[in-house]
Amino acid sequence: MVTQGYSEDYIKPFWDDSYKRLHYIQEGFNDIDSVNRWRNQGYSNQFTGYMCDMCSPQPEWNHQFIEHFSNKGWRDIGTSYYRMDTSTVLPVHKDLYKKYVELFNLQGKESTIYRAIIFLEDWQSGHYAEYNGEPYVNWLAGNVVEWQYDLTHMAANLGLTPRYTLQITGHV
Repeated sequence: MVTQGYSEDYIKPFWDDSYKRLHYIQEGFNDIDSVNRWRNQGYSNQFTGYMCDMCSPQPEWNHQFIEHFSNKGWRDIGTSYYRMDTSTVLPVHKDLYKKYVELFNLQGKESTIYRAIIFLEDWQSGHYAEYNGEPYVNWLAGNVVEWQYDLTHMAANLGLTPRYTLQITGHV
């Protein structure tokens, strides 16, 4: 279903909880202008969660996600597991895909890039997402939100447990 610039899908869960034991690292948000704007708006917490991208070992079943999106016509698919701990807020932004554009020589072709977020666990109180100004809560493990290139979105964890997602990036 397409809703205001994004579509929703569902992948029946086949994964175990090994994503919880990955080597997650925190990287700063890659757009200093956005960070400065957020600070001026009053945000003061950390802006990013912890990521485990394809440069690090990924779960043995990760290839099934890549195959799923490859079957949809996506190419050069990258996966990044994301853990958002309590009190982390990633304010409204658009992804820039700087590394991805450089890696796959997509300068001037950014509109061909797609992103998907797969919720690895059922929604829990305090976990929040928003896509194009629409709240997104009460998800089930396996729910997918997918968009083309520059959709505004945000995420937050005001709950008591980590919020786990898988970020997929590709281009068509």
